[in-house]
Amino acid sequence: MRSELRQHATRLNQASLKALAATRADFAPISAAGWKINLARQFLDSDAETALLKHGAETGLTQAAADLFSGAIVNPSEGRPALHWALRATHPLSGEAETVRRSVEPALEFAGKIQRGEVRTADGKPFTAVLHIGIGGSDFGPRLIADAFDDLAPPGITLRFAANVDPYDLDRAMAGLDPLSTLVIGVSKSFGTEETLYNLGRARRWLEAALGDKSSQHLALVTAVPEKAKAWLGGREAYTFDMPISVGGRFSLWSAASLACMIYLGPDNFRKILNGANAMDEHVRTAPLESNAAMRLALLDFWNTSIRGKPMRVLLAYANRLRMLPTYMQQLEMESNGKSVDSEGNTVEPPTAPALWGGEGSVGQHSYHQWLHQGSQDVPCEFIFAPDFDRDSDGLDALTAHALAQAEVLANGRSIEEVRAEEPRISAAVSAQKVHAGGRPSSLLSHADFGPEAFGALVSLFEHRTYFAGKLWGLNPFDQWGVERGKTMAGRLKAILKTPSEAADPVTAALLRQIF
Repeated sequence: MRSELRQHATRLNQASLKALAATRADFAPISAAGWKINLARQFLDSDAETALLKHGAETGLTQAAADLFSGAIVNPSEGRPALHWALRATHPLSGEAETVRRSVEPALEFAGKIQRGEVRTADGKPFTAVLHIGIGGSDFGPRLIADAFDDLAPPGITLRFAANVDPYDLDRAMAGLDPLSTLVIGVSKSFGTEETLYNLGRARRWLEAALGDKSSQHLALVTAVPEKAKAWLGGREAYTFDMPISVGGRFSLWSAASLACMIYLGPDNFRKILNGANAMDEHVRTAPLESNAAMRLALLDFWNTSIRGKPMRVLLAYANRLRMLPTYMQQLEMESNGKSVDSEGNTVEPPTAPALWGGEGSVGQHSYHQWLHQGSQDVPCEFIFAPDFDRDSDGLDALTAHALAQAEVLANGRSIEEVRAEEPRISAAVSAQKVHAGGRPSSLLSHADFGPEAFGALVSLFEHRTYFAGKLWGLNPFDQWGVERGKTMAGRLKAILKTPSEAADPVTAALLRQIF
């Protein structure tokens, strides 16, 4: 099947993307949970799409969905199901999935008590600040949520984040906060992540200096290993919440890992996010392959990366609320599928997952869009268009025009004849510089009423897309051995930082001498 797909790609690479897109312009977009997805400006036609859908069916995408939602083992490296979807289920489940579903409720209830002033500081006053400490999946998701919907937060609580082991990160986060009115939340699934434990240890000492033995009343810990948290507390009590072992860190923003956001935005707003994600889950679980948004996007990623040989994808968020989405998506996709060996230990045929980067439109137009339009590489782009349509109309009109213009120029380009016709007085050299090659594919995802529900649906869509793409590449998207190796090496080097001669690698030894 890959041979047939490559033949289609070779054929279509010779075609005009502008002409291809024109034949697909009137095709109905893919619809899912309020999102509409237009793929007209991709190097696809009916024959190629038929072959691509056949490949998806033969790879077993429908069965992969059934396995995920039935709680089957889909993480063979660790012998576990992946039950992040259960966190946002709206009806009782069975077995471990029901335990996972219920695990988020204590965090939501606690958040409500903070908001209502039922849970208070050690001296009986309302909390006025929350300091969230985590890294990776325990940081990116909550940051994304808080940044997207900070305008929905009731007054009275400041939210700060710290993730980096660089001491200044925590210093910056704590600046101006009063330990007497701050709740510190530490999130670590393993409760062994060095960066998180370092920052959490410093924050605890900060609390202890002001509160003494009552400092643990200002601590909330989220982990899958409560016995480690208990040992870290040294006999003191703190608020503790469960992060289920069958929920991967980068799939955990639906869990108590987002306790800080539940407090900051209020549990009702967070439940809307969960409900939107559940609506997308239902679409993915029930929609057939040809109309299944997550499967279709996964197939598109496979097509552009593994068949057409494009090593990158650019995510362009034309919605200020989603300005942090590319950063979040980098971890979700690149940590999940940044691999070249399958679960049986076999090397898979490269290339697999593309490098993902991007930013906020229209800000990026004054930066890397020049490279997208006229650089020597053509990279598939993905536009996310979901602004608040009830805001200033002039700004919204401009944003809409810019998004559509970028996609049109990427696809259609600008020929030398068009340049000369429009600007007849410029020199030949300048005329040549103004030519745009075009032929640069893009997709557009849009939502007409963006809010917490739409946000939840979008992130759920991208989670499922990542899972299905892993299936197409023969990868396990739920482990991360590259990350683990980096942690191991850092631990070894930390012990010899001041004794370079003990470094096994000569370049590392030289770098240590350079640094110190």
